[in-house]
Amino acid sequence: MLGYSVAVVGAAVSVHYVTDTALKCLAGYLLDRFSLRVIVHSGLFISLIGLLGMYRIHQPWVLIVAAAVFGIGISPVWLVALSKVKEEERASQMGVLYTVWLIGLGAGPVVINFLLDLSYSLSFWLMVGLWTLAWITALRMKNTVESRPDYIPIRRQAALLWERMKAMKPLLPGMILQTMVASMLVPILPGFAAKTLGLSHAGYSWVLMAGGAFTVAFLIPMGRWSDKTRGRKWFLVCGFAAFAASLYGLTLVSTLTVALVLAALLGFAYSAVLPSWNAPLADYVPKEQQGLGWGLFSSVEGIGVIIGPVLGGWLADRFGDSVAVITSAVLLGELPCST
Repeated sequence: MLGYSVAVVGAAVSVHYVTDTALKCLAGYLLDRFSLRVIVHSGLFISLIGLLGMYRIHQPWVLIVAAAVFGIGISPVWLVALSKVKEEERASQMGVLYTVWLIGLGAGPVVINFLLDLSYSLSFWLMVGLWTLAWITALRMKNTVESRPDYIPIRRQAALLWERMKAMKPLLPGMILQTMVASMLVPILPGFAAKTLGLSHAGYSWVLMAGGAFTVAFLIPMGRWSDKTRGRKWFLVCGFAAFAASLYGLTLVSTLTVALVLAALLGFAYSAVLPSWNAPLADYVPKEQQGLGWGLFSSVEGIGVIIGPVLGGWLADRFGDSVAVITSAVLLGELPCST
């Protein structure tokens, strides 16, 4: 609607991830020097500026800068949420925190795509309204830290990351490639659904819901089956193969019904891949440094998240949305070989 290329949108998504991740490295500095309320309210205000900038000023460089500003503002809010977790209830409270986060992450694209068919302006101002509601809710927040995670200096983080990367060389290509392929689709899928599949925004939401529902429904059963059979390799091979085939199949269909079936298969395949993929990663996490170990793995996977949107946007602009989706499918099919 605003005339941006997919490459520009992909660059904006990547820049958002870069600023969000970079600021998390300064977590210790922020929590040691500023009160929680200052961090939260400053972050929400900065993010609101970024959100308004995306809507009000229609120039590519402004979109990219606004996405970066949005990432800068939203990053410390998550750090404050972590500081509110009580040590004696860490497991249960972290479970609640991640559940709420995932609900919002999944509901956002679904709700907004239903509204986009009605009005772009309505969709935008709903986001601003929800952001304002979050800000009002944050006024009730107590200015106390329940737990202060052991933050490590950036140089030490880099050294530890390098040590872990050397230890887990066999998994590195797959870790980066998996997140890169998934993030390649972020700037592509909405336009692909509209132009290639002929779906309305609401139809795209139904497709997202089908994929998410099948992932959630089969995630625990597939994880138990994988643990019971010890056949993680074949879960990965079959899961990635089904994922790649379903993704490629989407480039050949033009009806909502078939798209829903393929999305359900995508969700089912992902439910097979996720537990089997995380199991070998866990073997490389030192028992005495669980939090640090998983944090370092997230940093490695973040490399793919940063590269993916730029690459996906460039492919879509140069060769078309379908080529970008097919490329993602081919790379997914190659993942078992890389691991």
